[in-house]
Amino acid sequence: MKALLLLGVSVLVLVRSSSGFEWWNVSEVEAVTDGFVGGNPLFVGLTLIRGADAKGAVCSDGSLPGYHLHRGYGSGANSWLIQLEGGGWCNNIKTCVFRKTTRRGSSYHMERMIPFTGILSNKREENPDFFNWNRVKVRYCDGASFLGEGYNAAAGLYFRGQRIWFAAMEDLMSKGMRYANQALLSGCSAGGLASILHCDEFRALFPRRTKVKCLGDAGMFLDAVDIAGGRTLRSFFGGGGKELAKDLYLSHGCNFVLLSTEHCGQCSDPTFSFECSL
Repeated sequence: MKALLLLGVSVLVLVRSSSGFEWWNVSEVEAVTDGFVGGNPLFVGLTLIRGADAKGAVCSDGSLPGYHLHRGYGSGANSWLIQLEGGGWCNNIKTCVFRKTTRRGSSYHMERMIPFTGILSNKREENPDFFNWNRVKVRYCDGASFLGEGYNAAAGLYFRGQRIWFAAMEDLMSKGMRYANQALLSGCSAGGLASILHCDEFRALFPRRTKVKCLGDAGMFLDAVDIAGGRTLRSFFGGGGKELAKDLYLSHGCNFVLLSTEHCGQCSDPTFSFECSL
């Protein structure tokens, strides 16, 4: 039953509200699914990354970014699983400003304790592959899949996802991740996209002897006709998204998230055709 429920909620569901579009994914329905596994999940506290603000690595409102870490043990003591939190994107000034009043844009609004379930669970019967690994959930508060690099002074909006990514990895490396024998970067929805785009950077953190893999769960957002017969993603990024391009998205050579399909094919990088499908 739980597997069917998770499959259902993993499919992209767009919810239109006064604040714009939000993507719901497994992260947002954990409270619904916890009851299917016997309850009593492990709760893990929030760690704010001290000194990140001095590097410009801040959430949309300028607050400190953070993560939740539960230490591994036994055979998993030197194995690390990093999950990048999902939670959609903002696509114009209004929706980005709104996120500053939520956990999606400010650590002031983040839960101080969250349940570790699914791939983050510490229960062998629920999570046989990773239950005793060092498991980390990096909180998502930049509005652009950990990719932004910019600042909108008029709205007081920071787009510093790339710096948050580097600050989080640097902090975790100092806490023992540099000694990892194996490491897995994962994420769902907006976090899944981030795990795809940051995979090479994650690999570069470790020596060649370390086994490194990346898992992007529901991280591809295709420019395709949806079940309602429209092109929701095209309209989402074709409006205010273009206006925010310079603030929201950091280009990695030719690997960047496109705000329209009109630029596809302009780059000779062989990975670009893949990016154009997002």
